[in-house]
Formats: sequence, C-alpha cells, structure tokens
Amino acid sequence: MSNDLEAKARIKINKLLEDAEWRFFDNEKGRANILLENHTTIGDLGDDFENTKNGFIDFLLVDDNQKPLVVLEAKKEKINPLTAKEQARAYAVSQKARYIILSNGNEHYLWDIENGNPERIYSFPKLSSLVLYKEYRPEPNKLVNEQINDDYIALTIMPNYKDSPDFKDESKKAQFILNNKLRFLRYYNKY
Repeated sequence: MSNDLEAKARIKINKLLEDAEWRFFDNEKGRANILLENHTTIGDLGDDFENTKNGFIDFLLVDDNQKPLVVLEAKKEKINPLTAKEQARAYAVSQKARYIILSNGNEHYLWDIENGNPERIYSFPKLSSLVLYKEYRPEPNKLVNEQINDDYIALTIMPNYKDSPDFKDESKKAQFILNNKLRFLRYYNKY
C-alpha cells in the first residue's frame, strides 16, 4: 500500500511536468530537461536524513544549457510535501539550483531559495517562466516614480480600451466597461 501511494504521486507529478512542457526525453522541441533520481553528494544532513552524505534527487529540472534550475522533491500522497523542505534545500544547494518544487502529487509548493519561503502552487511552472523570473531585476526608482491614474487597472486589463468605439460612445460606455470587466481606481485608492 505504501508503495502504491508513492507510485500514484509520481504518476501525477509526471503528468504535471509534461503539462508544463518539461521533457523526459529528447524530442523535436529540444533536449530532455528532466533528470530522474540524480545522485548527489551533500554535506552531512544530520539525524533527520539518516546521517547520509549522499542522496538521490527525485527530479532535477535543467535549463536549456543543461544547468540545474529546479530540484523537485516528491513525497507519498499522504505526506505533507513541506516535510522535505530542508532535505530539498540541501539538494538544491549542492546542485546550485535556485528553485525547489515540493510535491506529493496533490499539494505543490514552489520555493525560490534566494527569496522567501515556499508558496503553494496549483500547476508546475514552465521553464520559460522560471528563466524570465530569474532574470527579472526590479527597478525601485521606476516603481516609485510610476504614474498611477484612475485607469491604471483598466490599462492592465485592456491597454487600448480608450480606442474602442464603444468606449467613446457615451451611450455604450457603461456596458463596454461592464462587458470587459474594466476596473477604475477611486480617488482614495491612488494614495
């Protein structure tokens, strides 16, 4: 029964990886970017991990240059995936991988070990998303100086809403805003 729970979790995780366009095998889209049960040597993990200096990473996700990007630690369905947090961190540090996914097939957490704590996710991130996130460098001055007008949210929903004939027509404007779910800030939201 115990092995059944682990096998079910692995099947679900495999599907989630494939849905996020990770590859177990080379194909027309590129080289395989999932390495299974990759052996790693890490520092002494202590009593929690049977005093071992070696371990196996369940899934190691690599970038287009085959460099480690994500350690995915899989647990049985009945085990909270967060219990593997420190084990996965040790694996990620040993591989110089920035991200960790903790999963039991039903619950999943993504952890950027450079920024914060694991956050619950409902699908696995794509390689392209992680690469963009990794390269993003916020510009504090740009954020501080960004102009916030009453249509700030509406512009994020529909950047060219002002050009629509239905928006320009006063008799259709209210219905256009409603149909497109455009939101506008009130004067007190801007401060």
